Amino acid sequence: MSPATPLSGLSPGPATAARQDDSARLLRPDLDRAPRLICLTGATGFIGSTILRELNRWRNDEGATGHTRIRAISRRLPAAAAALADEWVPAELSEPSTLRGVCRDADVLLHAASSLDADPARCAAVNVRGTAALMLEAERAGTSRIVHLSTAAVYGAGPHRGIAVNEVEPAPVSAPSRTRLGGETYALDAGATVLRPGLVLGQGDRWVAPAYARLVAAVPALWGGGQGLHSVVAVEDLARLIAHIGFRGGLAEGRLWHASHPEPVRTVDLLRTLTEHRVLPPVSGDMAWSECMARLRSSGSTVSERTFSLLTRDHWYDSRDVWTASGCHPGPGTLNRLAQAAPWYRSQLGLEKHGKPEELTARNPALPLPARRRTRPATASPTVTGPPTDAGAAGLEDARQCAVLPRAPLWRPALDDTPPFADSTARRS
Repeated sequence: MSPATPLSGLSPGPATAARQDDSARLLRPDLDRAPRLICLTGATGFIGSTILRELNRWRNDEGATGHTRIRAISRRLPAAAAALADEWVPAELSEPSTLRGVCRDADVLLHAASSLDADPARCAAVNVRGTAALMLEAERAGTSRIVHLSTAAVYGAGPHRGIAVNEVEPAPVSAPSRTRLGGETYALDAGATVLRPGLVLGQGDRWVAPAYARLVAAVPALWGGGQGLHSVVAVEDLARLIAHIGFRGGLAEGRLWHASHPEPVRTVDLLRTLTEHRVLPPVSGDMAWSECMARLRSSGSTVSERTFSLLTRDHWYDSRDVWTASGCHPGPGTLNRLAQAAPWYRSQLGLEKHGKPEELTARNPALPLPARRRTRPATASPTVTGPPTDAGAAGLEDARQCAVLPRAPLWRPALDDTPPFADSTARRS
């Protein structure tokens, strides 16, 4: 199946829906020991690299019995990740044949990679067919615990106010969100715990805080009084939750969970906290929605009206259950974590070099966009002799940065006589 082939069967079937209501059923079979091998996709970027660090903290500090090995599945492996991973499998989600055997001997699979590419075909190749292929590999290997990272953006435009999982019908509006919703189907069918976080902030975030900076530059006011409520989570708390589930399990099989901090955050409180840490200039004064839209259109800003709505109106999803059911503490809250990420944000926005937030805004109201990631054709073959040097070539959500340096030991799965499954969706028909 080519990446451009229309997709079918992207809605959960009756079995998946039934599992969502079966809160007492545990992952099969739940481990009675520390995992011997955890496979992690997306280990080289924002969320995935934080998960990798958290996995190492768990196996070093949490008193786990026995030694847990970590296998990174990615097209490249920078030095920072190589120092934390025991094994590296060079593989590409858009090329299912490269995934053959990647989960062999693994107790746990943590799938934290996805494509945010503007090209729908690329998103489908990675987020749907790549996920389907990876889940089939986990099933073939008998991997007993799977965690799949999705997004609350699958719900669409909103506004949403404190909704439970699937209390409203998902209505994604972008190619990444539509295909990530499609990928959930295969993860759920494989018995995965599927997590839908809202806005993720912290060191490595190239979207949320920079988008607010551009909005403040274009429309310098408290939009609607700044009373919009958002589901947000610090990247370190999300990673801690995923590592906790990976090591301890205990959640229902094949079920969706919202995975933000339980307490929603008001727009005004987020802006003020970023201002306190010298990431954003001070903002005051209310502005009606119609005036906000008029100012946004006339500003020449790169921020769309859809993004403006997402970041200013209610997008709040009830996330209490996952923390309670897993036994993982949600942490002090995202706003309390921002001090640690503030230097990184200031550096990304050019503030360490150019001055105070208000000075940068006055000189350049549009503010720079993050560097656009290059993508390679989905048909290109990944190297097996060493990691490629193009940090953005894979087009994965979690393959965003880091220079390529020495890597972890290369691990090549032994190929058996099972034929490759390039047409991975056909196995669900």
